[in-house]
Amino acid sequence: MSNVNNVFEAILRFGHDEDFAPEEKDGFTPTNAAAGSDEKIEILRRRVEMGVPLWHNNDRVDYSGLTGAVRPRE
Repeated sequence: MSNVNNVFEAILRFGHDEDFAPEEKDGFTPTNAAAGSDEKIEILRRRVEMGVPLWHNNDRVDYSGLTGAVRPRE
């Protein structure tokens, strides 16, 4: 999007996606990735590219069973 200074110029130049309606299709599978993780963000990015919904009904909904580094308070 070279030479585009703001969202309004981008819309004028490339159009908009107001009528975008994601559809479930092959490759739209649930993920066990935790919310906010690099893995989950990458999955969401791929879902946008594929034109499928961002959220799958069977995606992980909590952090149970996960472990992570704990940083002590200063």
